[in-house]
Amino acid sequence: MKKFIDKLKNIWEIDELRKRILYTIMLVAVYRVGCYVSLPGINPSRLADSNGPGGILGILNAFAGGAFSRASIFALGVMPYISASIFMQLAGIVIPQVAKLQKEDSGRRKINSYTRYLTVIVTLFQASAYVAYLRTPTYAAALAPDYSPFMFMLSTMVVLTAGTLFVMWMGEKITDRGIGNGTSLIIMVGILARFPRSIIDELSAKNVGGGGGLLIFLIELAIFIAVIIGLILLTQGVRKIPLNYARRIIGSTNAAKEATGSRDFIPLKVNSAGVMPIIFAQAMMFIPTIFTGFATNEKAAGFVHALSDNRSLWYNLIYAIMVIAFTYFYTALIFNPTEMADNLKRNNSFIPGVKPGEDTADYIATIMDRITLPGACFLALAGILPGIATLLGVTSGFASFFGGTSMLIGVGVILDTLQQVESYLLMNHYDGLMKTGRIAGRTAAPSRASA
Repeated sequence: MKKFIDKLKNIWEIDELRKRILYTIMLVAVYRVGCYVSLPGINPSRLADSNGPGGILGILNAFAGGAFSRASIFALGVMPYISASIFMQLAGIVIPQVAKLQKEDSGRRKINSYTRYLTVIVTLFQASAYVAYLRTPTYAAALAPDYSPFMFMLSTMVVLTAGTLFVMWMGEKITDRGIGNGTSLIIMVGILARFPRSIIDELSAKNVGGGGGLLIFLIELAIFIAVIIGLILLTQGVRKIPLNYARRIIGSTNAAKEATGSRDFIPLKVNSAGVMPIIFAQAMMFIPTIFTGFATNEKAAGFVHALSDNRSLWYNLIYAIMVIAFTYFYTALIFNPTEMADNLKRNNSFIPGVKPGEDTADYIATIMDRITLPGACFLALAGILPGIATLLGVTSGFASFFGGTSMLIGVGVILDTLQQVESYLLMNHYDGLMKTGRIAGRTAAPSRASA
């Protein structure tokens, strides 16, 4: 405990780090307060007290920290900005002009501007859909009767768009002047905001029946901790490919000397796709729910219902297969072994026993395919764990933290933030946060070959 307190004192003594942390806390507090401010025309006292919607809407509600189900001014959160960023990222892969812009400083500034404009467009579309959602029976009692439908639609779209842009601005400010990645941090705070209530609900549910309910709850906590450890291993796992430099010049121009036989490595991540395959798969699994009301045949209706129930065998089987397929697909989009092989050749480096050029690209691609399979399988297991936990009697709120999108994002963001804090400690000649080594975030340390 004393060492932990000493670490906190060291963090507080670094002036710049202290200011960044306080700035981040201030903006996060503003965001959380905004999540409880209701939209014009909504009576918050008449909103139903529930865990929120399910399916893809449940994901949006989780990312928005419950603001979606509360009809808050931050109901859409940063999801429109995330959607626009993903679109621009994919555009950079398939459109050569966008890819060229991503390699230049001025081009990246243009892409950031395009992303913001696209965010406004996406927000307006999502806001109009959200207005239709608020007119469903779930929120009918909370709507102000003397508020005209047109004014309600207009004000809601304007407020939601402004709210999303404000959250986007706060995320960028946290990235620039705070600690960690602002957008990811806001999403993580929204996800973890539901955790205390989920723990309380689970404990209450287990104590009601008696008969060893507290022991079952403690076992669930132990399994939960084991899941977190597994997610950390999945996030940080890398395969190191050995690398040799044929010739390098060390030192300044006047006192330069040639060094040969220097060794390095290329870190290939076991899960390069991150959480994106789970998000894509969840979006695809939400499609069958659209046809639930159109299925007239009893067997067809039962099959469609099974595909919308995360506790069913068909749902988990198809969902796991889709996660594995999307992992390979997204990894193929973001990982370019040919470009990596060209960078190695330009830096006069090579993989021992492999010819430079095409052979190196094929070797790297083969290694990546091999390590992606176990990574994809573990990612699929993490994706279906919440459904399995629910099937075993865990409440839906607490079960959502047994893997899935929530914990993958939470674990990754916490590791990234702690890595940045540790960097400040080491730069100011303090010890790191761990004795056994440095904290590694989701992004592996870049090798000199890829520089």
